[in-house]
Amino acid sequence: MFRFENDRALIESFRSRDRRVIEMPEGITFPLFVRDYLAWTETSGARVYLIFSAPGSRKPIGIIFRREPPGGEPTYRMCEWCHSYGSSSEVGMLTTDVDNKRRVGVTLCNDLRCKEKLEDAADRSGRHPLQFLEQLNARMFRFAHEALGIESQPQPTV
Repeated sequence: MFRFENDRALIESFRSRDRRVIEMPEGITFPLFVRDYLAWTETSGARVYLIFSAPGSRKPIGIIFRREPPGGEPTYRMCEWCHSYGSSSEVGMLTTDVDNKRRVGVTLCNDLRCKEKLEDAADRSGRHPLQFLEQLNARMFRFAHEALGIESQPQPTV
């Protein structure tokens, strides 16, 4: 869980290279408490924003993904984070810049609503979603760390 006091704090959770293109979500009010993660799609649908924290940390990490437009025949894919299946309009390649010359992509739910899908699957199976959400968070951070070089900063213990 983490908290944003204002829009500036939210914007600062993103890499400095991404801060210039952020479109804030509609209806957001501060202070904002985020339990698991925060995701939204900009009005054009071209970008998807994700803010989460590394396991064991409360420092928010922001990533901006570009959605690749689906083309050709519809295909079915599996999200690498929540393992939900969907058509190419639901699950697709999301990309983000590593630096000025390189981009990386990952197959994810186009709207990053993985949490809702995991909670629904846990409800239907009679299980508590906490374990699934922890795994989701670990997958998010693994991508941020391995693909983008983002490091975790654990919270100091009091």
